[in-house]
Amino acid sequence: MRILVIGRGGREHAIVWALKRSEKVKHIFCAPGNAGTALLAENVDIGEMEFDRLVQFAQDNAVDLVVVGPDDPLAAGIVDAFEAAGVPVYGPRKNAAEIEGSKIFMKNLLRKYGIPTAKYETFTDYESALAYLRSQPVPIVIKADGLAAGKGVTVCFTAEEAERALRETMVEKSFGAAGDKVVIEEYLEGQEMSILSFVDGETVRPMVPAQDHKPVFDGDKGPNTGGMGTYSPLPHIPQSVIDDAIENIIKPTARAMVAEGRPFRGVLFAGLMVTKDGPKTIEFNARFGDPETQVVLPRLKTDLVDIILASINGRLHDIDISWSDEAAVCVVLASEGYPGAYAKGLPIEGLEQTGDVLVFHAGTARSDGKVVTSGGRVLGVVGLGADIAQARERAYAAAERIRFQGKHFRTDIAMKALQAQTVKG
Repeated sequence: MRILVIGRGGREHAIVWALKRSEKVKHIFCAPGNAGTALLAENVDIGEMEFDRLVQFAQDNAVDLVVVGPDDPLAAGIVDAFEAAGVPVYGPRKNAAEIEGSKIFMKNLLRKYGIPTAKYETFTDYESALAYLRSQPVPIVIKADGLAAGKGVTVCFTAEEAERALRETMVEKSFGAAGDKVVIEEYLEGQEMSILSFVDGETVRPMVPAQDHKPVFDGDKGPNTGGMGTYSPLPHIPQSVIDDAIENIIKPTARAMVAEGRPFRGVLFAGLMVTKDGPKTIEFNARFGDPETQVVLPRLKTDLVDIILASINGRLHDIDISWSDEAAVCVVLASEGYPGAYAKGLPIEGLEQTGDVLVFHAGTARSDGKVVTSGGRVLGVVGLGADIAQARERAYAAAERIRFQGKHFRTDIAMKALQAQTVKG
């Protein structure tokens, strides 16, 4: 098979890596890709939003399957464009991708079908939103309605913070048009949990769970990012809680999308909070998560191509999916200043000294024969091991060996799991 993967981040590098393991795959293209995907695939200089050029490339190069990574092209209808051209493509159509493209659509869907989520109200007018905000207790959460590269959510612990976040989102347009509408949501306490699922209509095949670390600094301090690290499995979260989330949140959501005439086919990502009252929905995404994919796909034993083809052909219910018992920990190496402004083009050294870990490139490029930084999140270093402690030790040892000016990473990825195990012990 000849496969085209669309995207340029760590998620896409991980997808390319997983597809490359299949004996069915002859050649992989990645558009536009990064310095890491170039090691496994042929990078193509076409942007993710250039639908006409991407479709033409797929047709001209006898591409058998297209796999879409990022949220923006899915929300804009890239799957519809490939389908119209008769090119097999994996991902949700535009009307199904709205579950991520609009937080208001997602929240209203959950409310309509009685699916557990935080209490909320939605607003299109700043003054009305501000009046409501002043009537609510803190902490509270302000969410831009549209896509904001994973950064459109602000958890506010004081009234001053909340009013500032609302003003920045709706008035100052810090997230652009994504902040024209907002969701103001109650703050949920507990452990975060991500469950990605292969979905084909009402068929839901959950993947192994993961936990992300959104804030930029240790101890969950600082502004939210696209994700500073992940790990899987979650030994401190009971299987009964995971099953509860699958049966009472993810499966009902898939059924709700079918009932709404928006059947979902692709990867449905549930961002959840395990509260004292059970799991509740924080968000849904319409694609593989980043950096969740970097710890989930290395644990997948079943051929990813088989899963994707079964889903496209409406046979997802027929396929057995198996997972490794290995633990995986991903530490994201970020540019100094991220998620704010940061420098680009800084040489990266030590990539050949990382040993037996996986290094997924996110914001990298090649310049004058060298690998250089080109994004806020630069690399995802993934350690695998018999347990979280061993995987974590391997990831951090490799992270220390990689060097670039201003390199920043959290030092507490997966500590919640280890601390919970220590308390139990």
